[in-house]
Amino acid sequence: MRLRALLETDALGLRLLGGEEELDRTVRGVMTTDLRDPSRYLSGGELVLTGLAWRREPEDSERFVRILAEAQVAGLAAGEAELGSVPEDLVLACARHRLPLFSVVEDVAFASITEYVVRRVSGERAGDLAAVVDRHRRLMTSGPAGGGPEVVLDLLASDLDLPAWVLSATGRRIAVPTVAASGGPAAAGPGGAGAVGSGGAPELPTAVRARLAGEHLAAQRSGRRGPHRVTAADGATYSLFPIRSSGQGPAGSGDVRETVLSDWLLVVGADAGDWPEERLDLLHGVTQLIAVERDRRDAARTVRRRLAQEVLELVQSGAPPAEVAARLRVAAPVLLPGLGTAPHWQVVVARVEWEGETSPAPGGPVTQSLLEEVLVAPEATGPEPSDRIAVAHTGDEAVALVPLPAPADGPAAAPAGGPPSGAGADTGGDTGAGGGAAERAYGFEAGIHADALLAAVREPLSRGLDGDGRLTLGVSASVQSAEGLRGALEEARHARRVAAARPGRVCAAGHQELASHVLLLPFVPDDVRRAFTARLLDPLHDYDRRHRAELIPTLEAFLDCDGSWTRCAARLHLHVNTLRYRVGRIEQLTGRDLARLEDKVDFFLALRMS
Repeated sequence: MRLRALLETDALGLRLLGGEEELDRTVRGVMTTDLRDPSRYLSGGELVLTGLAWRREPEDSERFVRILAEAQVAGLAAGEAELGSVPEDLVLACARHRLPLFSVVEDVAFASITEYVVRRVSGERAGDLAAVVDRHRRLMTSGPAGGGPEVVLDLLASDLDLPAWVLSATGRRIAVPTVAASGGPAAAGPGGAGAVGSGGAPELPTAVRARLAGEHLAAQRSGRRGPHRVTAADGATYSLFPIRSSGQGPAGSGDVRETVLSDWLLVVGADAGDWPEERLDLLHGVTQLIAVERDRRDAARTVRRRLAQEVLELVQSGAPPAEVAARLRVAAPVLLPGLGTAPHWQVVVARVEWEGETSPAPGGPVTQSLLEEVLVAPEATGPEPSDRIAVAHTGDEAVALVPLPAPADGPAAAPAGGPPSGAGADTGGDTGAGGGAAERAYGFEAGIHADALLAAVREPLSRGLDGDGRLTLGVSASVQSAEGLRGALEEARHARRVAAARPGRVCAAGHQELASHVLLLPFVPDDVRRAFTARLLDPLHDYDRRHRAELIPTLEAFLDCDGSWTRCAARLHLHVNTLRYRVGRIEQLTGRDLARLEDKVDFFLALRMS
């Protein structure tokens, strides 16, 4: 708002004492102070309200006004209650520094002026920003985007003091502001929700992002209308606005379960519970603007998806390796531009299943966009990392073709700063000069690791699937050529079936588990499993309940220590003779001999299946 607008409302009780030629100055806020030096609290553009308690002698006026002028405030309003009138020395000081000066009559509270200014400034800021958002929407729908979602987030921060972020359904940062807002959780301080990044923009910790994404998915599944308000552990309140694609879902049914796991969300660091409709409409306009950019980037994935689909169809049809290799040579420059060498490949298979008669049928297209996001490291920022992952679909599953730089001779150097939190590497090979590219794209030095992948996405996606859905993932080892790609696909599918046999809404298994008993245990029938574990372990459980003898923990520790009496006794803080007594009791109750390999294996499997 302009300063002259203050004179248009008689109820404010303001009288201009000087600076008429400066009344077109813009007021960006209001501050009440009686400090002798308020400079640390001024950022420029404020209307300063003062009761003149700082003035003890005429010379104080010059010093006070000079401080305001150097801070580039918009104007000064002095109350008459303290001195009966505004002193002449203050009027002269304001004239010398070309600072507009108003007097405030005694019966008008500063709170009334503050409320008026805040209401006017907020309304005009929202109107200006709405016009900018509308202009950007027209530009983005008619041609290439100018700056992407970050531009809109910066507008929210600079014009409305609203810190905002765009997150994926897994809590990954799709877009972050490059400037910091002056209010909200972003100003909370280092280390918490208000930590500030190197570019001056606020950051959200990984745990907060995962929590917000999970709450968003749960709210969407329940059908609640946004914005959804969430209070974090540190007390900060966030408002979540869904960013919906213009489409109706991969299968065309419009069922929210077909899109909710891959939708983006806009997080605003403020409580939108008492916002007026105008501001809510503005934020919904922002989500529509970002959705346009989302649709544009989804369309750009068509080439990568088509390449992956062609390779997958060739592999499944048993095409000659030379033909598959030719397709891979075409795909490599698109997926890893500038790599210069033929990469190794890894295959990840995913499936989303829903329970209940009214649930959508499982389908590869439903999982395709989700898998494209899941395979990006959680600490990566922006949509670009997913541009190096090609995902196809077949039947009821999605299949990702993940390019990895070919290993060079010798171990790879760790990326600068080390791998992101939660990342893990396969041990099947070392990365060479291209290792940095894989690290930036996926967060894994030598490929995708099932455990790290699961840790990164389990919390938020479990909320989105809670009640009637499951996501299962299988990860293959890396292969060097087209000849190994079919085996990698079958390996990933076997691993996914192992994951599907486990409890939980989100499960993953890797190729390492296919060479151990882990592959066999999930497929043992339940009745056989129960009979086997009961025969070996029930006598021990009964004895422990009656005597608190801790035979089961002793058995587990003994097997973990490979039957070493000294190591097991040290782990359990027991004398070796006490350990020998307990093991003897286990053998007596079960009729087994823990010195025999066969009996050790039986106990080991029984504990794993129990």
